[in-house]
Amino acid sequence: MTDSQEPASGTPRQSLDASHRYYALVEQQGLFRGTHRGMTLWAAGIILAFVLFSALDTELAGSVFGTARAWIESTFSWYYIITLVFLIAVCFGLLLSPFGRIRLGDDDSRPDFSTFAWIAMLFSAGIGIGILFFGVAEPLFYLDDSGAFGYPNSPYADLAGATEIGHERAVTALSVTYFHWGLHGWAVYVLVGLSLAYFAYRKKLPLALRSSLYPFIGKRIYGPIGHLVDLLAVFGAVFGVATSLGLGVSQIATGLERLFGIDPGNPTQLALIAGISVLSILSAVSGVGRGIKILSQWNIVMSLVLLGFFLFGGPTAWLLGMFGESLGHYLGNFVQMGLWFPQEEGAAQWQGDWTIFYWGWWLAWAPFVGLFIARISRGRTLREFMFCVMLIPTLIIIGWLSVFGGVAMHQELTAEGGVGSAGLIELVRNWNLPAALFGTIDGISATPWLSWAVSALATLLLASWFITSSDSGTLVITTILSLGNDDPAKPMRVFWGAVIGAVAAVLLVAGGLGALQTASIAAALPLSVVIILMTLGILKSLIQNPAAVRIPSGAAARGKG
Repeated sequence: MTDSQEPASGTPRQSLDASHRYYALVEQQGLFRGTHRGMTLWAAGIILAFVLFSALDTELAGSVFGTARAWIESTFSWYYIITLVFLIAVCFGLLLSPFGRIRLGDDDSRPDFSTFAWIAMLFSAGIGIGILFFGVAEPLFYLDDSGAFGYPNSPYADLAGATEIGHERAVTALSVTYFHWGLHGWAVYVLVGLSLAYFAYRKKLPLALRSSLYPFIGKRIYGPIGHLVDLLAVFGAVFGVATSLGLGVSQIATGLERLFGIDPGNPTQLALIAGISVLSILSAVSGVGRGIKILSQWNIVMSLVLLGFFLFGGPTAWLLGMFGESLGHYLGNFVQMGLWFPQEEGAAQWQGDWTIFYWGWWLAWAPFVGLFIARISRGRTLREFMFCVMLIPTLIIIGWLSVFGGVAMHQELTAEGGVGSAGLIELVRNWNLPAALFGTIDGISATPWLSWAVSALATLLLASWFITSSDSGTLVITTILSLGNDDPAKPMRVFWGAVIGAVAAVLLVAGGLGALQTASIAAALPLSVVIILMTLGILKSLIQNPAAVRIPSGAAARGKG
């Protein structure tokens, strides 16, 4: 087989070729058994150097990464916007194309997990903790018109003429939140996950980012170029999960303070990082089919209970109406918001701090989340994959944000002393995001004991979502470093789970988590190039293999049940 030839779907020769290359690159015994020794050492060394740099001189690290982020946002804002628009256009094109009938695997393969378990695990890695953390706070940011941050909080308000705080501005605040958490972001996850699953299960290449470049560089994916691409994905996973873990324990610590009077300072947060890391390692060692699957399903159940409390304990009729209005506003202004290129300095600054930040965050997390999604999606059809991964999570997220954000905004809009009297906007202005969630719970609880119980549920859910994010990240990292082995060695899972926790703990104490977060966003720039190449690669592969859209007749097409 030459470099220019694409591997056939499941042929014995291709499987043997991939097997030989795998065993030639992966250690078969010793400390690094089951992984690529060079990549593992490089990954650990660079991460150690980064942590030392950020921890020993936090001011210098913050300045360096802050400068890099500001330069990227000011120079490449247009590029991020066009990239996301291109990716979402490809998604809808593939969703409606004849290629949707192609199965991610052999023609007779069927999904490994039920649809409920599959969707639950999508959230475990992708977004569950984010919407719980920001579900209350972000709509309040956009509702606020105080100029507390030095510029109008939501230039998008002009789309609805909602320049004054009121009902119309609340609608706009929710629709802007949907814009940042909805279809654009999930389009990135979809294409990365689809590309990985297609080349791994259809073309029998390693389950790693390098495989998506096969249509362009052939067998050279097993060389330095492939190593570099996979290392970028490892860094994104380690830094992304460590940042979320380090920042997220503050909200859990705030919950423990409310529940039990525990000091929410560094000792408590370090203990939480240690506990979450241990539980996530145990979950990762047990595998996708056990720990991660079970925890993810329980997360969905607990989330539904908490959502029900907000929906039926809050102004239910108002929330349902707000959902319809804000969804309509989001869809009606979808193209306009996605292709907005502001000229005014204040509006451009707002876009950089919010929209471009989010686009960078989605791109930085995409290799980690996309690989995990691919890992659990074998046997799905291309159309089923794209529909469920992009549209169903978006609709669920919109519903969640409309309820949580809606309840918080309703409390502020109807407060006896006027907007701001409920105290939630003030908490958000001071970046006390953890307290905003619990303050909203107090506002709809009839009794102190009910508020305590719901706060306990929210705190438990926060911890559980963090565990599933961390164990998913651990599994992804070890899968990449083992060159696509979907059952990586357990000692490596333990090691990298501990690395994630250690990185978060060291930088929490040293005050370097902000630099780590900024570095993750800066890493989105080179990763975006890889993601575009992945997208072009799968399009090239599909177009050059028209026979793949034909569905075999007989038993193979019907599958095995």
